[in-house]
Amino acid sequence: MLALLDLPPECAPVASALDAALARVAARFDEHLATDLDAVDDLLAHLTAYRGKMLRPSLCLLMAMACAEDPADLTVRDEHITCAAVVEMVHMATLVHDDVLDEADLRRRSPTINHLRGNEAAVILGDYLIASAYALCSTIADQATSLAVARASRTVCAGELLQLSNRGNLDLDEQTYFQIIDRKTGELAALACRLGAMHAGATPARIDAADRFGRLLGQAFQIQDDLLDLTASPDTVGKSTQRDLDLGKLTLPLIRHLAACDRPGLARAHIRDHDTEALTRELAAGGAIEEAREIAGTLIRQALAYLDTLQPSAPRIALQEVARAAIRRDH
Repeated sequence: MLALLDLPPECAPVASALDAALARVAARFDEHLATDLDAVDDLLAHLTAYRGKMLRPSLCLLMAMACAEDPADLTVRDEHITCAAVVEMVHMATLVHDDVLDEADLRRRSPTINHLRGNEAAVILGDYLIASAYALCSTIADQATSLAVARASRTVCAGELLQLSNRGNLDLDEQTYFQIIDRKTGELAALACRLGAMHAGATPARIDAADRFGRLLGQAFQIQDDLLDLTASPDTVGKSTQRDLDLGKLTLPLIRHLAACDRPGLARAHIRDHDTEALTRELAAGGAIEEAREIAGTLIRQALAYLDTLQPSAPRIALQEVARAAIRRDH
């Protein structure tokens, strides 16, 4: 089940339905990627280590349940299984490519594809995942789904390019930072929720509300990721940490600290010198870490307001719990 989610007892039927649906998603994911080439299948086998919280498939499935005409009916349609697998494939491709860009050696406590097989294999594997996502998406008859996936994939790539163009930019402002995380992380969470609502037959207003819920949740999730990269150990989060600082990527706590600290020149020197120990002490003392946490909390409260458009139900409670858990997690 979704690793970051601890559902209340009244949601036990939802938890059971989600478990079963996620197993179907994982099976469809694996079946669709399989080839007749042992060398490719051997490489694909490493992807099992990348499968973690399955947040985006879970959002798609829970939103589908919450938007059903009868939310007490927890039946998941086949289209939702396909959509959840497609979104996970796109997400997995971004992880594989991100590890190349970040020169990361560890992901979910296991060696990254690029560490095991080199950058060339990792880049092509990411491309294979994207191509497979589009092929699987094409099995859904309506064009709206394919268009939504294509738009989201382009947006994610644009966000990554925007971030790359700002590496080493110590003057990065909050507006640009939020443009980056909205495109890189908010977009796929929004897509997952949009597809869940759309294929449940939700009204346009509810589909848009689902999109906004996912987008804000995704942004908050990314802020928490950025905080963990600065403050947590690799053993805790299960992946390489402090890579943002090493690669000159400014995140919200750093942006806030540089804007408010008494000695910005010293803080910039610590960033340039990758002096993480000194910098994290300054961030904590200056309040920038807590400010970032508060902003993430505000985004989650805004996200939860969009769920008010849905009928009261156990799936809606589950979505609320997912949102709250996104900023409570330590990995």
